[in-house]
Amino acid sequence: MEKRELTCIGCPMGCSLTVSMDKGEVISVEGNTCQKGDVYARKEVVDPTRIVTSTIRIIGGDKARVSVKTASDIPKARIFAVMKEIDRACVTAPAHIGDVLIENVAGCGVNVIATREVQKV
Repeated sequence: MEKRELTCIGCPMGCSLTVSMDKGEVISVEGNTCQKGDVYARKEVVDPTRIVTSTIRIIGGDKARVSVKTASDIPKARIFAVMKEIDRACVTAPAHIGDVLIENVAGCGVNVIATREVQKV
């Protein structure tokens, strides 16, 4: 039996979780004070994902860069591939919150969207 210790990020409580696993399967989650902790722990030990935030260069805008994020979570193992594609990207102003700036980033099936307004100059 394998045990993993985690700090929950499902809510502001930050509970200390203990996940018991057997042959890659979650047997139990202990230490959570709400259901979000159980859901977070099970997902984190089996299929961890993250939302990536960064910036992209923008041409002709009132700012040099536009803040962006993945529209939903991506597999944790794909973060570096996603960041490589974001780092190479360059868009033209204007950009509006929610605009898709990169479609299907790094083949993850997730878009990168603007999280800030950048006006054209």
